[in-house]
Amino acid sequence: MHSMCLSATLSLSVTRTHSRTTLYLINMQSVEGRQIEEVVSSVFHTLLLHRTLGKFHYKQEGSYSIGTVGVVDVDCDFLDFTYVRAASDDLDSYIQKEVNVFRDTLREGPGCGQISLEFYQKKRARWPFMAECIPWEVWTVKLDTLTLANENERQVCREKLGEMLAEKVMHVAEAMNRHDYVPKMPNQSELDLIFDTSYRDVQPYLFKIAHQTTGPNPTSVGTTMRKLLKDTLALDL
Repeated sequence: MHSMCLSATLSLSVTRTHSRTTLYLINMQSVEGRQIEEVVSSVFHTLLLHRTLGKFHYKQEGSYSIGTVGVVDVDCDFLDFTYVRAASDDLDSYIQKEVNVFRDTLREGPGCGQISLEFYQKKRARWPFMAECIPWEVWTVKLDTLTLANENERQVCREKLGEMLAEKVMHVAEAMNRHDYVPKMPNQSELDLIFDTSYRDVQPYLFKIAHQTTGPNPTSVGTTMRKLLKDTLALDL
């Protein structure tokens, strides 16, 4: 855990593989413990805003309409930053629950760790086997915490981190808009293989969140991630 470093840095690297999976790593340093929740939430909600649709309404097989997704501005308390999230209280509650567990674990543990948001699709398997989960986009935020000596240092860190986060959230949005693979729109019978239909007001692509405070790889990816990392392209944005 750092004690005086105010030179917070944030970089975005991309790993492309021969499969249809793209891995993104956002490296962050010098984050106060109280800023962890807002840093991760701002990134994850930005991602989900681009990976969430309104509810599907089918008239008949192959014919459907898609509802709208409202948005909410969120002003951070410990960063000079405002982000936009989908206007779904249920989705927000789930994200906050997962992020808070990571925050608490990080603050009580070694002070460094990573948390991943993985988008995946399901492939049906023959009975009695369960459906296979195939990741197609994985975002990992890696950070470590610092302790600041006084309020002046906190204010400097707050402003600097807010500026960098705003810049990188824009890069995240640009990266998602030029991504070369998103699962095709499914038929009604296959909707739950691509989208999470459990939310009342929105329909995000299937996703899961996992974190760890030690080791190089996020638990959400596991063995699949280790295989995919054989072919890597680093891209600094």
